[in-house]
Amino acid sequence: MTEDLTPAEAYAAALARNAEQRTALAPFRELYDFGLDPFQIEACQALEAGKGVLVAAPTGSGKTIVGEFAVHLALAQGRKCFYTTPIKALSNQKYADLVKRYGADKVGLLTGDNSVNGDAPIVVMTTEVLRNMLYAGSQALSGLGYVVMDEVHYLSDRFRGAVWEEVIIHLPESVTLVSLSATVSNAEEFGDWLDTVRGDTEVIVSESRPVPLWQHVLAGRRMYDLFEEETDHGGRGASRREVNPDLLRLARTENTRTYNPRERRRGKMVREADRERERRQRSRIWTPGRPEVIERLDAEGLLPAITFIFSRAGCEAAVQQCLYAGLRLNDDEARLRVREIVEERTAAIPTEDLHVLGYYEWLEALERGIAAHHAGMLPTFKEVVEELFVRGLVKAVFATETLALGINMPARTVILEKLVKWNGEQHADITPGEYTQLTGRAGRRGIDVEGHAVVLWQRGLDPGHLAGLAGTRTYPLRSSFKPSYNMAVNLVDQFGRHRSRELLETSFAQFQADRSVVGISRQVQRNEEGLQGYREGMTCHLGDFEEYARLRRDLKDRETELARQGAAQRRAQAASSLEKLKPGDVIHVPTGKFAGLALVLDPGIPAGRTNGHRGFEHHDGPRPLVLTAERQVKRLASIDFPVPVEALERMRIPKSFNPRSPQSRRDLASALRSKAGHINPERHRRQRAAAADDREIARLRTEIRAHPCHGCDEREDHARWAERYHRLQRDTQQLERRIEGRTNTIARTFDRIVALLTELDYLRGDEVTDNGKRLARLYGELDLLASECLRDRVWEGLNPAELAACVSALVFEARQADDAVAPKLPTGNAKAALGEMVRIWGRLDALEEEFRINQAEGGVGQREPDLGFAWAAYQWASEKSLDEVLREAEMPAGDFVRWCKQVIDVLGQIAAAAPKENSTVAKNARKAVDALLRGVVAYSSVG
Repeated sequence: MTEDLTPAEAYAAALARNAEQRTALAPFRELYDFGLDPFQIEACQALEAGKGVLVAAPTGSGKTIVGEFAVHLALAQGRKCFYTTPIKALSNQKYADLVKRYGADKVGLLTGDNSVNGDAPIVVMTTEVLRNMLYAGSQALSGLGYVVMDEVHYLSDRFRGAVWEEVIIHLPESVTLVSLSATVSNAEEFGDWLDTVRGDTEVIVSESRPVPLWQHVLAGRRMYDLFEEETDHGGRGASRREVNPDLLRLARTENTRTYNPRERRRGKMVREADRERERRQRSRIWTPGRPEVIERLDAEGLLPAITFIFSRAGCEAAVQQCLYAGLRLNDDEARLRVREIVEERTAAIPTEDLHVLGYYEWLEALERGIAAHHAGMLPTFKEVVEELFVRGLVKAVFATETLALGINMPARTVILEKLVKWNGEQHADITPGEYTQLTGRAGRRGIDVEGHAVVLWQRGLDPGHLAGLAGTRTYPLRSSFKPSYNMAVNLVDQFGRHRSRELLETSFAQFQADRSVVGISRQVQRNEEGLQGYREGMTCHLGDFEEYARLRRDLKDRETELARQGAAQRRAQAASSLEKLKPGDVIHVPTGKFAGLALVLDPGIPAGRTNGHRGFEHHDGPRPLVLTAERQVKRLASIDFPVPVEALERMRIPKSFNPRSPQSRRDLASALRSKAGHINPERHRRQRAAAADDREIARLRTEIRAHPCHGCDEREDHARWAERYHRLQRDTQQLERRIEGRTNTIARTFDRIVALLTELDYLRGDEVTDNGKRLARLYGELDLLASECLRDRVWEGLNPAELAACVSALVFEARQADDAVAPKLPTGNAKAALGEMVRIWGRLDALEEEFRINQAEGGVGQREPDLGFAWAAYQWASEKSLDEVLREAEMPAGDFVRWCKQVIDVLGQIAAAAPKENSTVAKNARKAVDALLRGVVAYSSVG
């Protein structure tokens, strides 16, 4: 190459090489056995120039190298570097990588339940740990030069995203921020905000993958490419990909085939195996099973592979299917190596616990090169799977989407069985961002020439939609920032109310809201022009048609209001009728998903008795627990009964009936169905609103008939223009309210929170009271509830196991919120304390309603404490065996460990925050931590 350079060019190149040798980047590049990509070099040079950087690049592109350069710079300058990650698994992984490079004496780890060498110059930590350090004014911040925020796009997470913004806003100005993100479509907007709050920030965006990714659809025995080869359409030289026409023809043929609609109506009564069989029968295309898919990929040299299944049970079932099929991906040598590693990593686990955890079945699958990976697994087991996969000793992993969250487990191939997942509320299509995150695991840099993403054919698959998912590599970053009670007292303590308000107005959430106002203002201007045209269209030569239209609207509104009042009266009658139900009553549910006959098991909420899955009193009226004819046990409410309900017949409920037992439910539901032929549910007649007797309606009708415009020949034409005018005017007023609402929204929410905290004596002007200082040390979704429980001495007199049970209600959230069966609870003091916690929550909930915090845009609210983990926490802290605890909790080991770790974290906060007069609470909180931190909880390094 140098032979082609002119003497001047060669001299300039030599000067550039000599200049680079004098930079910190040159020795850093020597640490790697591959050359850095242009975006990595650009970002590193910006860092060395003293700028902050935002690097947005695809998964697996090597953006973490920029974070590692920040570590290198900090050590070279004698300063500290904090490397933050969103999850503990990532923190552990990055800690191990940095220890390998720099030695254990220079690297620390802080993850809430792990604290290793926290005073080291390099400390890896979760983002929450850094947030807490900033609020506490930790001495560890002294000498801090760089903060790396890995996976900064977590800022969009609706549960935890606010923590990222808190850190970015509150870091000292002297700290250089390195933000590493997935490829987002509004990186420039995010960079503009960083530039505003952090100073000079360079935005570096790379959309190219270091390993090309090929997209496929596996239909029957044929693997289709999703796209034709890329073709240049000329003009600007842009490259555009067309969907494979063979795949489009296949979709047209398959999706026009008919099938028996009665198969769909069978609904939930059809077992999964039946549904799968029916799905295969409806399609001409043979659908390979999971073992056949893995064998096909193995034959084509496309392993190792990760198959994403959006269900824990589905992952475990996939492993079992591969075992039953006799699938073996490892030879004898690999099998022995797997056993050696597994036995070494699990040596600390007692033998009796191994049996409970399904260790031997898990080991058999690993020896064959097959594994599951999901949040329900014991953390130690997940770590072993990750290690074996990276070593090439596990070649097929069936995983939930949690595996895509940054953990370094790249594969040659990624398989997606479905393009629909449960989002917590409903089954919904996966987004382009989720598709990119999942398929981004395919293609190992330095190992694979190319990566492969394979979507399994399913009836109804639209290749065009799939191409849209695969072709849209970016998604917008949206702030989820919202003030919390803990944040409010910490800010006021450090900055006072006025300065705190100003700081919150610098959030990315407010930055985005203010920008969106510009577009809304333009729409208001266009609407006002339209209103002028509609006003002309409704002009009537006989009189004021706008006045006439207003009378007609008032009449319609009054009639609607009377109808609404009638409906409310019927609902009140229905609620009253629910109070008369008794156990054993057979009733008819008229509407909703549980319509039909039902047997009352528990009439609702008698005073002093438990109710609902949360275990204590509700204030929303009776909520009878019923058994439906379809064997479902559910809580109903007055909304399920638009008309009053009455007992149609009586049935005896056996004393041995257990609502958790499928056999008990089946037998009693069968008896209920046998009565169906003898019962004719009475239809209650609905009373019509007496509109004819309403004086206001009579007055309006008289005025309408007397108005001059009533006799106009073009009255209805004018009325149509008037209706358009009214609708557009209403929309314009809503837009104007949105403009007003989006201006200073975060600050207004902060004002409401401060007002509530002042009412409760946590704040007095700019002064933080002793109550407020206690709240400042409590982090979590139910921070205010925890503080109120300490203030009211709710936990005084509890032993450590009882305290662990109560604290579990502050962190636990059931995966299925509609569980109607009340949870088992400890008796005595613990149950009384849990009841008091629910009552305090009810008081806080009413206060939040009064101060409009629940309704505030971006506001916060204390969710109701969930008692579903209280018995498990109590049992474990009481030294019960793992077998007994997991069996009664009906919970996977991984979930159990994770919830225990979260309870331990909050117990530690309570021990630190409890006032001196509550010294026994602090002492018992520390004892509860020791009681929980044993067995599987103690030897699981990832929480």
